[in-house]
Amino acid sequence: MPTTAGARNGQAPATVGARNGQAPATDEARIGARRATAHRRGTSSADTVLATVVRAEDAPGPTLVLRLDQLPVGALALGGELARLRQALAGTAYADLHKIALYGPAIRTGTGTSAGPAIRTGPGTGPAIRTGRGPGPTPRPDLGYRFVQALPDRAFDFRAGCGHSLLACVVADGRPGPVTVHAVTTGDTVLSEREPQDGAAGHAYTLSFLKPPTAPGTLPTGRPVDVLLGVPVSLVRYGNPYVFVDACQFPEDEAALRHHLLALRAEAARVLGYPPRSALPKIAAFAAGPEGVAVRALTVGGWHPRLALTGAAALAAAGAIDGTVVPAPTGPVRTPGGTVTVSTAPDRVRVHHKRATVLGRLELPWRIHATA
Repeated sequence: MPTTAGARNGQAPATVGARNGQAPATDEARIGARRATAHRRGTSSADTVLATVVRAEDAPGPTLVLRLDQLPVGALALGGELARLRQALAGTAYADLHKIALYGPAIRTGTGTSAGPAIRTGPGTGPAIRTGRGPGPTPRPDLGYRFVQALPDRAFDFRAGCGHSLLACVVADGRPGPVTVHAVTTGDTVLSEREPQDGAAGHAYTLSFLKPPTAPGTLPTGRPVDVLLGVPVSLVRYGNPYVFVDACQFPEDEAALRHHLLALRAEAARVLGYPPRSALPKIAAFAAGPEGVAVRALTVGGWHPRLALTGAAALAAAGAIDGTVVPAPTGPVRTPGGTVTVSTAPDRVRVHHKRATVLGRLELPWRIHATA
């Protein structure tokens, strides 16, 4: 069973002596010594890891954040290992957690155009993020990040991204300055910057997706409008692949809207080549009026309480492209849970005023997946 700090009566565990989002030195030292001993002995079939649980303010649930260089020797962080990790959460306040984020220092590999990021494993280390410099003026990343979506059928989707989980990694890492993160699963480079404090508890962040909204590939079909099941939609790949549709195409009944959106999402998945069980593409319905743009989005398992961070970025990118069905947001985007603020520039899309909080830390068992 996992050990927690202060988890009682179903309450989230308190942070263990952490400052500035950093794991306590005693826990890091204990895990580091255990890993060093395992490496000397050549035994690494089972170990423990220190996981940080972070809740982004607008996310449907918390994220389990794992630092790659603290994983046991030989860990691959694939489905079998992550399934056992989720099983270890049974009996904790996070038994239904569906988001996992793995991050670590970005390893720079040469200059010029890269063949793309990869996961490197080496003797005596856990997996690490490897990334090339990439073309153009995009800054070299400080951190590499991989997102894993746990699905209702207990499978995992390794294709999606999650902006709120990316922010969770930044907050768990505790770096005070601007942090550039390379999202391995989507290829995005995201700059996270703390905003000046406004008197509210904690810090708010602006996340900038460092790619022109009009860059090649933002429209995966090459068209600003596609017709799916007789309905005009815009398919956009920015942060995540998204389907955007005007809510006026459907009845106002919530159940009917959800039914139509699921049908459109399934058809878009077929068009874009995603398997039926995938979490992709995402989908959102919008309504434009005198008060601006309002959005209702689906996530894995139901309605999103507000709007995914990548969904906000994709919406802003779609609004910046001529001919899409999405109007350019001229003010805060309204959602059922509150407003989301976005802005665009020729070279990026920004999502503003995002917050995340460390809920606690767990020491969890990790069993290496046998590959031979």
